[in-house]
Amino acid sequence: MALYVYKALTKNGKRVSGQLDAPSLGAIRIDLATKNLYPISIELYKDSSTFKKIFGNLFQPKVAFKDLIFFTKQLGVMLRSGVPLLQSLELLTDQFTGKLHSILVSVKDGIKEGSSLAAGLENYPETFSVIYIQLVRAGEASGRLEQILDRLIDYLERQEALRKKVSGALSYPLFQLFIILAITLGLMVGIVPNMVKVLGKMSGTLPSSTIFLMHASDILIHHYVTICQVLLACVFLFAYWSSTKSGQYALDYIKLHIPLVGFFSKMSAVVQFCSTLGMLLENGVNLAPALDIVCNIIENKILLQSIETAKDKIIKQGKISSFLQETKLFPPLAIYLINTGEQNGKLDHMLLLVAKNYDEDLSELADKLTSALGPIMTIVMGLVVGFIMMAIMGPMLNMYGSSGM
Repeated sequence: MALYVYKALTKNGKRVSGQLDAPSLGAIRIDLATKNLYPISIELYKDSSTFKKIFGNLFQPKVAFKDLIFFTKQLGVMLRSGVPLLQSLELLTDQFTGKLHSILVSVKDGIKEGSSLAAGLENYPETFSVIYIQLVRAGEASGRLEQILDRLIDYLERQEALRKKVSGALSYPLFQLFIILAITLGLMVGIVPNMVKVLGKMSGTLPSSTIFLMHASDILIHHYVTICQVLLACVFLFAYWSSTKSGQYALDYIKLHIPLVGFFSKMSAVVQFCSTLGMLLENGVNLAPALDIVCNIIENKILLQSIETAKDKIIKQGKISSFLQETKLFPPLAIYLINTGEQNGKLDHMLLLVAKNYDEDLSELADKLTSALGPIMTIVMGLVVGFIMMAIMGPMLNMYGSSGM
């Protein structure tokens, strides 16, 4: 079945339009005839216009994370209440608009034709992640879909909270640095040129800091077009370079060796690895496909290469702790706990425990870092602004002092 868009006339000649879900074009015509409507045009929803075919994905907003969470929660509630899957999807389809509505219509039609829920979701990887699809598939196979949906909600919310925490800790200093640069640029363009007119009338030798500031201000004012062109060229070249494999590898290497960024990258990878693998194993996914899923969610190429190397050895020998230790990413305590879980047959529970502990540590450290960087960046801002003001005001104060004013 598919979603069709139609335009038709009523008995009174009134022009109407709408959408209908039907298996074929002939079924649409029959449905319209029963409603006393005379079709003018009937088209597939995705082919409704050339502009939409070309630019639809570009301008259509992505499915919001909160909508994905709401859909997962509502589907779990309906399944626990005994509502069949197909009927649950039919009820949920009308609660959403835009892209998620179209996705649910397509998934619902696929289920009517005998497909599974996981197979339908697999057609939309930009909305449903690999782990989401694999857990739904495991839930359908085990008959515990509603329980796995509950676990999936917790996982998605924790991952989103961790992502926001880490990105917030790393982006806040960059934002403050941008403010410092903006203030510096404002002073150099708006204040320094006016002071230069006064300083130019002074006799005597100006300090080197003042001369440097005057030249920098002159370059910014009279060559701003060239500066903007160079900056844009650098941005485009960097974007192209970072999109290549060698560029991605080099950037990830740099990230791992920057003190704060490297620590957050490693710890977030450990948390993602342990929480994802633990939840997959807990819900009946075999070790080999579970490790493949874990590798798909790790963004850092160097960390990914280390874990993929360990993954091949883990699958061959069935042991995980000793090979994870070779990656040099996991702290000793995490290796010890994972090894304990392997020995007592509770690897999934121990992985989730490790993820929980380091998630809490990472969140606590991010809070401390954010609170500590605020005063540091304020001091940096004061030093930069103070240098500019002293380079300007110093010669003027000397001038006034020598003239007896």
